[in-house]
Formats: sequence, C-alpha cells, structure tokens
Amino acid sequence: MERLNSLASWREFAQATRDAHRRVALVATMGALHEGHASLVRRARQNGDVVMLTSFVNPRQFSDVADLSRYPHTPDADVDLARQNGVDAFITPTLKEMWPDYPADTLTTVSVRTLGDVLEGVGRPGHFDGVASVVAKLLVVSGPCRAYFGEKDYQQLVVVRRMAHDLSFDVDVVGCATQRDATGLALSSRNARLSSAGRERATSLSRALRAARESTAPASARRTLMREVMVAAGVEVAYADIVDPDTLAPRTDADPRPARALVAGVVEGVRLIDNDAIELE
Repeated sequence: MERLNSLASWREFAQATRDAHRRVALVATMGALHEGHASLVRRARQNGDVVMLTSFVNPRQFSDVADLSRYPHTPDADVDLARQNGVDAFITPTLKEMWPDYPADTLTTVSVRTLGDVLEGVGRPGHFDGVASVVAKLLVVSGPCRAYFGEKDYQQLVVVRRMAHDLSFDVDVVGCATQRDATGLALSSRNARLSSAGRERATSLSRALRAARESTAPASARRTLMREVMVAAGVEVAYADIVDPDTLAPRTDADPRPARALVAGVVEGVRLIDNDAIELE
C-alpha cells in the first residue's frame, strides 16, 4: 500500500493507474475508519478497481468548531484497516494544500441548492456546501474514476450525485448499502463517543425506520410513528421524514411511489443519522 500526502503524488498515482488501463476507485473518508468504510473498499475491489482512500477531516463542513475538535482521530488503526482490506493508495492530504487560506474563508464554494438546504442542512447550515466543495476537489485531483459512498449518509450521496451530474464530472458515483452492528445501529465514526447506554438509545433510529417500513399507514402517520419511537427512547429528535429518493421533497399521503425515510437525533450530545428505503401504499 502506497502512502501519499501531496496532491501531486496523488494525481500521478491516479494517472499511472489509468495509463495501465485500470479503473481508479475513490473512497473519500475523514478517517476514524470502521467496517462501513472497509465495505466500500471491498466493493471497489470486487469491481476490479484500484482503490485510493483519502483520509481528510474537512473543516469546511463543520459549522460548530467544538464538533470539529471532538471528531475522532485513529490514524494508526486507520492505516491497519486500509492495508488489511486491500487499499492501494492511502492518501492523507495536508490542510495547507486542500484549503490554503484556512482558517480564512475560501472564496470558491460549490453549493447544491435545495438538496443541501433540507434535513441535515436545516440543523447544520453550510454543511453541504463544505461537503460539495471538498468532494469536488477530491474528484478534480483524482480525475476520471468511480467514487464509492455509503448510503448511511444518504443526503450526502444525493448531493454528490447531483453535483457530479451538473458539473459533468467524469465519475461514476456508486452508492453502497449501510453497514450495521448486531443491534441494527448504523456504523458511524461518531458512535465511538457514545456510552453503552447511549448506544442502546441510539438503536431507536433503526427501530423507527423499521416501524415505518413495516407500517401500512400513510406517509404522515409514519412520520409520527418514527418520531414516537425515538422520543420514547429519550432521543432528541432533529427530524423524521419521508421523501422522494432523488429530490428529497417530502412525500404526501397521496403519493404512493417508492420513498426514503430519514431520521436524525441527538444522543449524549452526539448527532446521529440513519435512513432506509420504504414503499408507500
């Protein structure tokens, strides 16, 4: 596994891969790697891709400085996980190269309007501008590739797909299934900040989604059901919604097409999200 930390070496590795008639795979992470990230790498390798995994904590997607400071860092474990799962290039770009003006504002921003303003965008203003901007830069440096993103961050996946479409990036954005532990809790780097009791309360997010999926009630009633499951577990609910999978517009009771249920809540000061596909009748 190669260790790269400059944009120049990253570009060179990607181009050399294409020159060898191999497909480049990008797995973009903020470190604190877990089985969810490993599953993205394995998916890429199953497709025969050469895997470049980036580890960069992007400050531009944190509106809360305290939240940024609490983000977990496990660099040694990250390298081990990457190597064990067959990553070809482990890339740790420097903050100076990624955002030379930081902590001053970067003048150029990529904003995916509407899609980035709802759900997570309400409670975290500017978050998806930061996400879209950093992913755009990762794609520019990587060049033509497949980019693998987990469905656990479903809104992020929708935003990235739309950005890649609108800006004509030569990239195939691949969504990969959410990975869960034995209790149903979606794997997340933020889970490390939860106590045992907190993890138990956090399972109410996946239980809320299951209740919505198994219900035959209209969309409005399922929204209420999800919220009730989370509140009963002592979760501070940020939202519980059922939306169009592509536009993220709320589904109405008269709109029985396939939908996506998304929930978010705060447990022990940690903001958690989850989602699942559901069918409305």
